[in-house]
Amino acid sequence: MTRLLTEQAPDLLRYFQRRLNYDDAADAVAEVMAIAWRRIGHIPEVPEAARMWLFVAARNVSANWVRTYTRERELTAKLAAATLAAPRVGSSADSGSDVRDAIERLDPQDAELVRLIHWDGFSIIEAAGIMQINPSTARGRYQRAKSLLRGILGGVHEPGEARWQEAASTR
Repeated sequence: MTRLLTEQAPDLLRYFQRRLNYDDAADAVAEVMAIAWRRIGHIPEVPEAARMWLFVAARNVSANWVRTYTRERELTAKLAAATLAAPRVGSSADSGSDVRDAIERLDPQDAELVRLIHWDGFSIIEAAGIMQINPSTARGRYQRAKSLLRGILGGVHEPGEARWQEAASTR
């Protein structure tokens, strides 16, 4: 088996170099060799038939690579089209930074609760479920976090204001 693969490797490499991206050819040869080792009992004993078997495997590997490449190219094109079609909404890099900084100063559990509610759009009960805490505990933590944030921010910003959404959009 080793001798067969060693003898056929240069021919398989050339086969793939003519059909695939030049850089992918060696990986495709390795894939054929892995298939041959896994299916060693299916490879014919006669050298010419064994060579043919390897090239059938190579043809199948090549077809799989081409399908994968085609799918990736189509998906990339769809993603690019969706990205170009998406509305361009942005704000300056420091917009909402005072709110983000204030949230960072909270206890990590309280900060996560605030983020889940205001940035990810979950209700208090849903956020409690995500954090695996009792909803009444979440309500208490949320009220405490709002109070602390009002103090940190000087009582100017309410969580429902646009400033919270600005902070969320630039996170």
